[in-house]
Amino acid sequence: MSAITLSRTDADHPEFRSLVKLLDAHLAVTDGEEHDFYQQYNGLDKIKYVVLACADGQAIACGAIKHFSADTMEVKRMYTEPEHRGQGVAAKVLEALEAWARELGYQRCLLETGVRQPYAIRLYEKQGYLRMPENYGQYRGVVNSVCMEKVL
Repeated sequence: MSAITLSRTDADHPEFRSLVKLLDAHLAVTDGEEHDFYQQYNGLDKIKYVVLACADGQAIACGAIKHFSADTMEVKRMYTEPEHRGQGVAAKVLEALEAWARELGYQRCLLETGVRQPYAIRLYEKQGYLRMPENYGQYRGVVNSVCMEKVL
């Protein structure tokens, strides 16, 4: 694999939007009947902070953070193209998002993923995220949601 470059952008970037379409198609399969519930919380209108990972000038992975509370950012829209998985790209994207959150003065990141995405849970655990004792916000009481957090 060629060198990975990371860049900061926003939700209007066309390559980010293309990757999000692939992510949504993947989640439509893994979420099954619950996809519409989750999809309502995945809009791009409030996302101002996006990291793109590129190889050979082509975007291959992405992630975003959005304001959650005075000291907390929420990690959103993490995706790596299948042929680039298992190579540490998602970890680099997540580390870049956390660094950006720290620069912006935030002290914590939280996120929601699904029990049907064990690969995502493993990534977040490896990066130091801990399962929250109770799901936050709209995910409270949703049995297929796994909410995690990390102090930056």
